[in-house]
Amino acid sequence: MKKCNVPQFYNEFCCYLKSTYSNLDKVLVEEGFSAKVAILNRPKKLNALTTKMVEKLRELYEKWEKDRHVHMVIITGAGRGFCAGGDVATVYHLGKSGMKNEANNFFAKEYLLNYILGTYKKIHVALLNGIVMGGGNGISIHGKFRVATENTLFAMPETAIGLHPDVGASYFLSRLPGHLGEYLGLTGTRLNGAEMLSCGLATHFVPSQRLADLEERLGSLNTSDAETVGTAIDEFCDVVYPGEKSPLHWREAIDSCFQKENMEEIMHAVEAEAQQSADEWYENTLNSLKKMSPISLKVTLRSIREGRQQSLHQCLEHEYRVSVNAVNAEVSTDFYEGCRAVLVDKDNTPKWDPPSLEEVTPEMVSQIFAPLGEGEELQLPVEEREGRARHRARL
Repeated sequence: MKKCNVPQFYNEFCCYLKSTYSNLDKVLVEEGFSAKVAILNRPKKLNALTTKMVEKLRELYEKWEKDRHVHMVIITGAGRGFCAGGDVATVYHLGKSGMKNEANNFFAKEYLLNYILGTYKKIHVALLNGIVMGGGNGISIHGKFRVATENTLFAMPETAIGLHPDVGASYFLSRLPGHLGEYLGLTGTRLNGAEMLSCGLATHFVPSQRLADLEERLGSLNTSDAETVGTAIDEFCDVVYPGEKSPLHWREAIDSCFQKENMEEIMHAVEAEAQQSADEWYENTLNSLKKMSPISLKVTLRSIREGRQQSLHQCLEHEYRVSVNAVNAEVSTDFYEGCRAVLVDKDNTPKWDPPSLEEVTPEMVSQIFAPLGEGEELQLPVEEREGRARHRARL
């Protein structure tokens, strides 16, 4: 009889349990009868999304969508962040270690979840009490209701790490007033809750001390009527306006500079105003743009401009191509350099390649947007979901 190696078995079993439950408890669930609450529970990492968290959310959302008793899904975050984005550092390490398929798989699963939310049949309420960046916007802004608070901090900061605003950002940024979407996507500028409400990224503003009462009120509703839910949220709202230094007060300047045809012209317009005007906004905007990856700036501008004419699924499909090319690093290694400088070594001194806008050729950008090989494109259930669910723009 073969002798059982108990210590080895025990260690392996404990590792399995630790792995399993550490993944499960990163998404908690509060079970109401007609309202379900998903709680992102990775507070030390500001609820940044791992692959397991994305998979769990998709599993829950699909189950709740099929349950005829469920009328509403609420998503919130533990701690001081709603969701700081996808766990890009893990994607970086996977790609650097040669596991590029696994790195790309994260984006594929994340974008699928974004698409499911964008075509969701049930009422969706995101309580954005805290940091909401990158992937956090992908699991909230595509839904029906986005509730901001005084703690909310929005940004799409991907150009600072050699990436591009993804998770459907080319869809929702391109539908903001004027050329505000280009400005936010290129500069990574942050907005607070009042500013999100003002430009349409949020649908409501509720002070954080009222959120518990709001959740209780929503949980007491047993309705699939969006107007009734919206009215219930209105009961807890405050009237707020952007502060004096809000970038939204520079909308005229934003539209003037960021409507230009290409990135060089945008940069030149901002630089010319910075030299002629005493307004610090121009100088600050110019400095922000100069810090970003040149190839990411050109890719982001094209992505948002194309997104203005595309449906959500088309935006996610082209964003996936760009993300795969960033991970595969055949055109540029800026994704790895940006992650190294900002997330890993944290020296904040990336060495971009190419180092200037002028050296980023149209051919390079086109290569990044080119279709992938057979079987490598993002697979979304478009016919299945849009055939039975009306897809509406949420903004």
